[in-house]
This record gives sequence, C-alpha cells and structure tokens, in this order.
Amino acid sequence: MALCMRKSPKLINLLKYRMGLFDMITPCSWNSTSSHHQEFPVKAPIAHNLGNPDADLSVKATLFSACRFKSTKPEKQLNSLNDADDNKVLDFPGGKVRFSPKMTYISESPEERTQCYRVLDDNGQLILGSNLVQVGEELAVKMYTDMITLQIMDTLFYEAQRQGRISFYLTTIGEEAINIATAAALTADDHVFPQYREPGVLLWRGFTLQEFANQCFVNKADHGKGRQMPVHYGSNKHNYFTVSSTIATQLPHAVGAAYALKMDRKDACAVTYFGDGGSSEGDFHAALNFAAVLEAPVIFICRNNGWAISTPTSDQFRSDGVVVRGSAYGVRSIRVDGNDALAIYGAVHAARKMAITEHRPILIEALTYRVGHHSTSDDSTKYRPVDEIEWWKWARDPVTRFRKWIESKYWWSSEAESEFRSSVRQQLLHAIQVAEKAEKPPVADIFTDVYDVPPSNLHEQEKLLRETIRRHPRDYPSDFQG
Repeated sequence: MALCMRKSPKLINLLKYRMGLFDMITPCSWNSTSSHHQEFPVKAPIAHNLGNPDADLSVKATLFSACRFKSTKPEKQLNSLNDADDNKVLDFPGGKVRFSPKMTYISESPEERTQCYRVLDDNGQLILGSNLVQVGEELAVKMYTDMITLQIMDTLFYEAQRQGRISFYLTTIGEEAINIATAAALTADDHVFPQYREPGVLLWRGFTLQEFANQCFVNKADHGKGRQMPVHYGSNKHNYFTVSSTIATQLPHAVGAAYALKMDRKDACAVTYFGDGGSSEGDFHAALNFAAVLEAPVIFICRNNGWAISTPTSDQFRSDGVVVRGSAYGVRSIRVDGNDALAIYGAVHAARKMAITEHRPILIEALTYRVGHHSTSDDSTKYRPVDEIEWWKWARDPVTRFRKWIESKYWWSSEAESEFRSSVRQQLLHAIQVAEKAEKPPVADIFTDVYDVPPSNLHEQEKLLRETIRRHPRDYPSDFQG
C-alpha cells in the first residue's frame, strides 16, 4: 500500500501531527521526478486495519489520495533565470521573479490587438501561406450539409413559434460555422457543455430532426419529459449535457468533468460554449482558474458575437475581447474568425490534441455575429442598426463562404444544393407534424426523477396543479393528464 501526497514537507508534518502518525508514515525520497506523484509506504499496523469498519478514523485518514499529474506550472520557464545573484531574483512560490529598479506598470491594453486566425477569405478562397488542417471531401460535404440543415431547421421552427405553435425559439443564424466546425473536430467521447446556441453540435452527433421537433413541441417523446423550454436540448447518448438558461453555469461543470476524464485517463476532453456575455459572469473566471490549476483537459469556446442580448461588448469589458483573459489565468488561448469553418475546425482540432496530451485547458475566442434576434422574445432592431445586420448577413455569411470553397474543389453544385434543401425541408415539415400531434407528457412527470420518495410539499403541489387543470380545462391540452 502507498499513500499518495503532494511534495510538501509542511503538509506531511501537519498531517502527521494532526493524525498522530509520526511513527506510521515514512516519506520516500523528495527528489524523484520520474513519476507523476510521490509515494509514502504505509506501515503494517495501518495495512492490517484496511477493510475494518471499526478501525480508528485517524488510520483511515492516512489512506486518502491526492495524486496529481506532473505539473506544467510556469516555474518551468521562470526557473531558468540565472539565480547567481540573489539580489536580482526573488525565489517566490510559482517560480523565480527578476527584480527591476524601474517602476513599470503593465499596460491596460496592448499596442496592437490580438490577431485573428483565418484560412478562407470572405470569397471562400484559401489565403496564401495558411496553416491549414486538411479537410477531405466527405468531411467537408457533411460540414456544409449540416450547416444547411441547421439553417432550415432555424427557419421552420422560428416560423412555428411566430404562428403560436411553440412557445419559444432562438436561432443560430450567422453562427453556423462555430456549431458545425467545432463539432466536426471533436469525437463522440468528448463531453459537451453547451449554452443554448449550439444545436448544431447535437445535430452533428446524430440527434434526429424528429428528436429536435419533439423537444420544441414538448411532447411525450421528448427526452426531457417536457420539463424544459424549447431549444433546451440534452442527450446522454450523445454526451451532450442538457442546456440551462442560466448564463455560464456550465463552465465550472465542464472543468469538473474534464478533471474526471483526466483522472480516469480517458482519451477525451470536455468542451463548453458560452457567449461574450457569459465572460462577464463570475463562473467564467472561476472556471478558467479552476481549469488552469487542475490542468484539466477542457476547451472553452467563446462565441463573441458582439451582443449579450442588447448589451454591446463595449459596455461589458475594456480588455481586448475575451482571448486576453486566458493568459491572466495561465490558459493557452487563440482568437479565430468564427465565420471561417476551416479556421474553426483547425483551431479546435489542435486544441483538442493539446488539451488531452498535455493536460491543459484551452480558450478559443471565435469572432462572429448574431444575425438573428437574440430569441423570439427580442427585437434586435431596437438596439442595433439594420444596415449592420444586413452587412454581416450578406457580406460575411459563413455558410456562403464555405460553399464557395467546396464548389471550387468541385465537391458541390447548384443541383446538389437545390435537391438537398428540398429534401431537408420536407423531412422537417413531416417531423413537425408528427411532433405536434403526439401526446403531451403526463402531469405526474413534472414531479418525478428528483426524489426517491417525493416529500409532502411536492404531493401538495401536484394536488393543487390537478385541481387547477380541472377548474380551467381550456387553458391546458386535452391530453395533459395522467
């Protein structure tokens, strides 16, 4: 047996003092660097008590494990400083710091903004000298057809909401490349923690058009049993955690999942999405620090579309966007053209490899634009000019740009475009008809799946709800019972 602990003499002595273990734990050499953790042999009296439920608590406590993978702390770089003169270097926790006689403040903003990685220009042509991750015909065509499918799905569901057939909807118009290209660069084993504008990731993983329709129309076939607002999808089968309306709460969750994947030595990472508005939440800062300290294989993907509902980025932060925040927490970061599907694919493909093989978090800021309204509850023309919306819609559309590229490779044609769009539209219309006619989930489902034995207050709430339905039957679907 061995006790795994961090290399800290003070921690060891404190534990031995608190637990009365001075004669039980014998530290091994402090100088070993060949493994990811240090081991301390446990003496016979402790080993003898293993599995004994009556063993002393202090003995059990010695068996706790705090194993960590080999650190990638900045001290690896800082320790290279010449420390021959102690008056010039401060040996401080985290690494050596060089002294300076000059009083210099770090500038609040760089002289030049962080560059944005792109591969395709606005006309869908490859930029000379691009650092491109190769994409073959089969992959490229699937990426494009899924972007088209996402567009058509948004159009039909949005119209259904305007007709009063579903209660709520929000679109991904203008952000299709981020949805599909990021999904294409991941594997099915990677855990996705979405915000609410990433249904394309779920579409890429095999979530059917019927399943999308069932969720939006809140019927009995909905995996969430009708408990969520429309577009709040989730699928255990596809490692896609259920969408939550609260902003940025998914970020710390993703870090925790990534750390678990790392400890289990899985060949997978966690990926989480959020908007520029999400970066103003406390959970964003906690998650980045959490990920950096634990060296968790998680990819943070920020869809910086310029607007947090009606709040522009200029009213949210004074920093150079979101990308510069990564370095402050020790997180490797990159800024990418979010309307360039090839650039997004390449950035996420590289990020995934680094996250898993190097045990590190990665922050990707994708610059894009939300062409649609924030949701069906919003009218974006009240706070931003129509000309701005139209320019992004026609001049920088990510789907059109990618289509020009695959057509230049002779992988797509106008005939294929027309045929595919017609087919998807018919499939979606059929899925909507089926979903709309399906039975609603039973009332009882509202109160299940949380407690093994429901408490009295839930029984009381269920009783009151049933009484309300009986008193006002016209306000509820006729099949909303059971």
